[in-house]
Amino acid sequence: MPVLSLSLGSNIDGVSNIRKAVAALRAEFDHLRCSMVYESEALGFAGDNFLNLVVVGDTDKSLDAVLDYLKQLEDSLGRDRSQPRFSPRTIDLDILTYSDEDGEHTGSDCGIVLPRPEITRNAFVLRPLAELLPEQIHRGTGVSFSQLWADFDKTSQRLWPVLFDWTP
Repeated sequence: MPVLSLSLGSNIDGVSNIRKAVAALRAEFDHLRCSMVYESEALGFAGDNFLNLVVVGDTDKSLDAVLDYLKQLEDSLGRDRSQPRFSPRTIDLDILTYSDEDGEHTGSDCGIVLPRPEITRNAFVLRPLAELLPEQIHRGTGVSFSQLWADFDKTSQRLWPVLFDWTP
């Protein structure tokens, strides 16, 4: 069964939207584990801070089916796709890894590259991913996620853990 890792982020009613998204993901994917929740400044635009985390779970769904499900979940939580790419959002759900798949040779035309390039570029993705899958090797670099985080320039992006209340 493929292991799926997802990045979640929100800067519009973040606490509520993160809770709702994780609850829906728990119902959809087996053995879902969550990283700590981190707060980070918006990258690429001026806006409110984001809440971010990574989740890892098992799935029997195809990569295309996972993508479809995530888009439906984003839509159900009020994601406005008419906004520019770098803008505030109720929820952003991105596939980071899908076992060892690259997204291009899965027998589908899903239009994504895996592992997702943001893993090595964004602290709010790499730190929580390294927390959950420290020894997993990033296929593109041949280096573990924990080593990628250890080598990351932590002065380039501000990121801090937050105490997150999961109760609605």
